[in-house]
Amino acid sequence: MAPSGPGSVRRRCRRVLYWIPVVFISLLLGWSYYAYAIQLCIVSMENIGEQVVCLIAYHLLFAMFVWSYWKTIFTLPMNPSKEFHLSYAEKELLEREPRGEAHQEVLRRAAKDLPIYTRTMSGAIRYCDRCQLIKPDRCHHCSVCDKCILKMDHHCPWVNNCVGFSNYKFFLLFLAYSLLYCVFIAATDLQYFIKFWTNGLPDTQAKFHIMFLFFAAAMFSVSLSSLFGYHCWLVSKNKSTLEAFRSPVFRHGTDKNGFSLGFGKNMRQVFGDEKRYWLLPVFSSLGDGCSFPTCLVNQDPEQPSTPAGLNSTSKNSENHQFPAKPLRESQSHLLTDSQSWSEISTNPGKGKTGMSNPALTMENET
Repeated sequence: MAPSGPGSVRRRCRRVLYWIPVVFISLLLGWSYYAYAIQLCIVSMENIGEQVVCLIAYHLLFAMFVWSYWKTIFTLPMNPSKEFHLSYAEKELLEREPRGEAHQEVLRRAAKDLPIYTRTMSGAIRYCDRCQLIKPDRCHHCSVCDKCILKMDHHCPWVNNCVGFSNYKFFLLFLAYSLLYCVFIAATDLQYFIKFWTNGLPDTQAKFHIMFLFFAAAMFSVSLSSLFGYHCWLVSKNKSTLEAFRSPVFRHGTDKNGFSLGFGKNMRQVFGDEKRYWLLPVFSSLGDGCSFPTCLVNQDPEQPSTPAGLNSTSKNSENHQFPAKPLRESQSHLLTDSQSWSEISTNPGKGKTGMSNPALTMENET
């Protein structure tokens, strides 16, 4: 058994500290259950019908809140598949050769059959030194998790987990159900909160729970509504938080709407095709997280088309060359019946030209 050094002790301490926000939310949730279900509904409410309705609605929201929160915390982030990792020989070449054309050639050969469209700011293939892999589109290296995360949105301390492709739907539902939970508590507690200030409640410990419960629910409702609204906007535009702050770079340059397919298809990428699963914290997102349909024009497909029509689209398509990469089967059907998309396979010459671009340089990203 290897001796535990100072470094391993520090890592263990950090892992324990990372759970403090989760423990805080759990304790707050446990207190809110006691304050609402026991002190408010059972002790303070005198109308039996009101008690039954409030308790049923409360437990339904409570169950969905806890379920989505649990799934967000304990769903492991997905990492790039083995095809994006360099082979042993390619790793040796990168380590042995000086940085320059040799590195570029190694990365170009490794990436020629991979479904990647995005590049670094300098036009290089996105490569992670720590994980020694070519980054798939929308994949980023998390410094907290110390690994590359597929479609990384952000690392959330409140769930002690990276929010990415595998759990982004759960995170959205967690925000939605927590907001509904707080709004419901604040709305049903309001009349008793007013009675507290007008001395209409008996002088028991229940009135202090009622007062603090309303303050906490109202405060969290305000903060959660802004956060949930922001992520709804991100979903409507098919962006991650990282992409909202720094737009993805394609071969033709930066394009903030490069992954936007229109509102309906953007929703389906996150929630899936089966609407019956949309409100349940079960995985139903489309694709595998390694490849995504990519818009070939700068114009946002959600905006009305210009009078130029197809001419402007075809003109933009000529300027925006993409490598001829195969989309995954579960994603490619999103390209059907969309005028702002074109099949790259119909023009293989341009794809090959894009792949052999000598201007590509390697830039390490972490």
